[in-house]
Amino acid sequence: MKIYRVGGSVRDELMGLPAGDRDWVVVGATPEDMVAAGYTPVGRDFPVFLHPQTHEEHALARTERKTAPGYRGFVFHADRTVTLEQDLQRRDLTINAIARADDGTLIDPCNGRADIAARVLRHVSAAFAEDPVRILRLARFAARFHDFTVAPATVALMRDMVDCGEVDALVAERVWQEVSRGLMEAKPSRMIEVLRECGALRVVLPEVDALFGVPQPPQHHPEIDTGIHLMQCLDWAAAHGASLAARWALVAHDLGKGTTPKEEWPRHIAHEARSAKLARELAERLRVPVDIADIARLVAQEHTNVHRAAELRADTMVKLLERLDVMRKPERLADILLACEADARSRPGRDEAGYPQAERVRSAAEAFRSVDAGAIASRLAASGKVSGPAIAQAVHAARVQAVAPR
Repeated sequence: MKIYRVGGSVRDELMGLPAGDRDWVVVGATPEDMVAAGYTPVGRDFPVFLHPQTHEEHALARTERKTAPGYRGFVFHADRTVTLEQDLQRRDLTINAIARADDGTLIDPCNGRADIAARVLRHVSAAFAEDPVRILRLARFAARFHDFTVAPATVALMRDMVDCGEVDALVAERVWQEVSRGLMEAKPSRMIEVLRECGALRVVLPEVDALFGVPQPPQHHPEIDTGIHLMQCLDWAAAHGASLAARWALVAHDLGKGTTPKEEWPRHIAHEARSAKLARELAERLRVPVDIADIARLVAQEHTNVHRAAELRADTMVKLLERLDVMRKPERLADILLACEADARSRPGRDEAGYPQAERVRSAAEAFRSVDAGAIASRLAASGKVSGPAIAQAVHAARVQAVAPR
């Protein structure tokens, strides 16, 4: 039995980056050998075991054979005869196909170190085409290592995968898992860019793909193209440490512009309602967590109103805060406002202007929440005015008075 550290931790170590979780491959062993050595079996599809002390995952060296479409259509083979090199050959990218022995020796049969030095993302072998998830993973790595290029042969292979329908077999959970991770990388726009370059964006996120080539009024959007605007928003949000909820909200905030009839371009009247509808439908299709989906829908519906916060009358501001549900769910306002700020400040030449609208909405929300609805209801009850409409009207009036600028 020989044990090698493989994958991301070796790659990151060679790049001078903090190493994350460590993965291990075991060569020359059987499942029975692993159990006898104290390891705990956890693998469902192929033999994976937890180390008795560190609890790190150790997988038996394995090969695989494609048997059906999609990422689940594989039969795995693992026994004492499978070599480390065979195991590394089945991996996705050359930079992820490097192993380190316990004496420090590097095993690099796919020339991953050369691709790290050249800043290239390259597939290991033609077997890359057998698993459509690898397209999403590569796009995610492009967002993380955004100074890397994708090898032309790898782009061509991914296009072939899209053309032959392999990407159509992706299930919602895996799409969301990889896309959400890519959104949290340093430059999310690179993920969108790579998916679009190979044609996968129109399959996994067709609503986003539809934004490219759609113009916006240049006086408001100097970048003009709606798809370019989305990518600028995402990178601004990433640079300012935005949460996943805020970044996903930016993905969805202008989806309605992709459905504007061409004869109405570059105007997009009532795109907010269309964006909210598409945001909801997209979230349902990808099974996005409910709290994240709700924030995206609200940003799509209300971002224009937040941009106009300084102009809103107190009554209109109260109605906006009621729709945002700041009384019951105050914690999500920060994500909503940051997404709106990214939409405004990511536009060329607009970053230095700041975003005072966020402070206006925050202070109004604090004033809104300071109104004691229970005390108002008790006071009205004491005077005999106990009807629901009377109480609601009084609470609303108090909130309007509270949020009015002093």
